[in-house]
Amino acid sequence: MLRIAVLDDYANVALSMADWSRLDAEITVFDGPISDLPATLADFDVVCLMRERTPFPADLINALPALKLIVTTGPRNLSIDTTAAKARGVTVCGTRSRKTTTSELTLTLMLCLTRRIVPETQRLAKGGWQGMPGRDLAGQSLGIIGLGKIGRQVATLGQAFGMTVTAWSPNLTPERAADAGVSFAQSPEALAAGSDVLTTHMVLSDRTQGLIGASVFAALPENAIFLNTSRAGLVDREALFAGLRQGKPQSAGIDVFEEEPLSPDDPWRAAIEEFGERLLLTPHLGYVTEETWRLFYQDTVEAIEHFLAGAPIREL
Repeated sequence: MLRIAVLDDYANVALSMADWSRLDAEITVFDGPISDLPATLADFDVVCLMRERTPFPADLINALPALKLIVTTGPRNLSIDTTAAKARGVTVCGTRSRKTTTSELTLTLMLCLTRRIVPETQRLAKGGWQGMPGRDLAGQSLGIIGLGKIGRQVATLGQAFGMTVTAWSPNLTPERAADAGVSFAQSPEALAAGSDVLTTHMVLSDRTQGLIGASVFAALPENAIFLNTSRAGLVDREALFAGLRQGKPQSAGIDVFEEEPLSPDDPWRAAIEEFGERLLLTPHLGYVTEETWRLFYQDTVEAIEHFLAGAPIREL
């Protein structure tokens, strides 16, 4: 019988999100990190990945003798060594993905921090009432690092709340910014200097690794908010911590981390204690919605069916 491994289903919902009974297979779901991947996955014919939660480098692919198919949720996954998979004769394919989830979370973090939602709900739960007043989004300036699909969505959401929007990225031109209906900044520091809220939406690469560092945070105005729902590697973590100590940014909302899930002794956990309500952390919820999960896993089942039938699939 075909053996299928479904990895990193943190919420244990994969089997309820699609009709896996269509597959004549033995399905094993793993709801957390696996300590010994080669030994655990050695007998599986198909491995289903949840985005980049578990990297699949060449040495792992070559250590799995039964492996025939890797299905990743989403249309791309840079943590899979597709060259090694091809050399081994292992097919790699992806699924469709919804495009609005991360921009919605970005707006949620923005509203939580500006309106002080978390400390105020905690105050109420402890028997208190109103504390310090929050701030409006209307009239504030929103700076966006990276004006791709998600960046444009965030720009549209910000404008709907009455914010003025400016953007910068290494490849952005004034013409492309104008086409998106936003202003253009000459550098990340110039963008930061004019931003009440600074948010990043950029692909991680060798060129963008650590792009957002001390000079960017130092350029922020007083009371600025920084958000990262994109990739942890874009931000110099220690520079962010140093900036928070100096009040630039005044607060931050972070959804992505260098290692996930966070270990008990991860520096981000210590930062929660240090910065309190000024640091809002969410456990990589950017693409985690019920609608997205249904699309991911329904496409995963379909991909396995098509592979077994020799039909076309979304190969990476």
